[in-house]
Amino acid sequence: MANGIGLFTRRRALRLLAAAPALLTMNTPASAATTLATRPIPRSAEALPVIGLGTWRVFDVGADAAARARLREVLSLFSAGGAKLVDSSPMYGSAESVVGDLSHALGLRAKLFLATKVWTQGQEDGIAQMERSMARMQAGGRLDLIQVHNLVDVETHTKTLLEWKAAGRVRYLGITHYSASAHGALERWLGRGDYDFMQVNYSLDEPEAAARLLPLAQEKRTAVIVNRPFGEGGMFSRVRGKPLPPWAAELGIASWAQYFLKWILGHPAVTCVIPGTGNPKHMADNLAAGGGALPDEAMRQRMAKHFDSL
Repeated sequence: MANGIGLFTRRRALRLLAAAPALLTMNTPASAATTLATRPIPRSAEALPVIGLGTWRVFDVGADAAARARLREVLSLFSAGGAKLVDSSPMYGSAESVVGDLSHALGLRAKLFLATKVWTQGQEDGIAQMERSMARMQAGGRLDLIQVHNLVDVETHTKTLLEWKAAGRVRYLGITHYSASAHGALERWLGRGDYDFMQVNYSLDEPEAAARLLPLAQEKRTAVIVNRPFGEGGMFSRVRGKPLPPWAAELGIASWAQYFLKWILGHPAVTCVIPGTGNPKHMADNLAAGGGALPDEAMRQRMAKHFDSL
């Protein structure tokens, strides 16, 4: 059986997941065999599940009923599997409103950790945008996390967010970027010590954050959310048609998605990774990566070497 698992592709793994109705219903836990791991937010010790959900593109569906039905299933599965953090932005079109509508309809607001961003210039416009985000996400006057998106007018919005945090309007504040070209700027802002969270790109295809940013986050006791874990899907093109190495079975890895996610989660600075998906089968696959064993540094190096050889 172990050798067989090593030969699975993402597609074959998803066929098995699709055959397990318990994974795709709201009322049954996502996995009877594994429990989704959590990690503490360094500055509060609040436990946060290691698999989250990104909403860029996939939740920007407007009023499309069929698309919303699939996303409703995704959110149901996400919550049933023990996951919490849903990340959005006013930059993502209708995504905030879709998250708000579906989480309200499913009665999930109290179970989710809702995160969004501020993405504009100026104090007044920033406040107005954050107020709209709260309304769209139906947050009840308080969001769990607001991040300064791509460091846009970060000085101004940081001041506002610190005031909002003191007033109880937001629980945590953070900064984000998606490109290695901005890592130097992220490092400078992170060094100030104001931020509870940093969101950054980090993957087998984009490992640069490990050089300085992730160690600094540990030093500053800043939680790390990882975006672009699959390089916008390009990593799957690289491994398409190629079997997993047999030794991946040692970590219970049954798909390339799990391989990529477990490598990220093997870094001790990472708090949560947020793959975006509007596909319930992919959601189940991603959740499976958050349970069971994670690679130690020796195994992570082996995984990276194998990926680089493909």
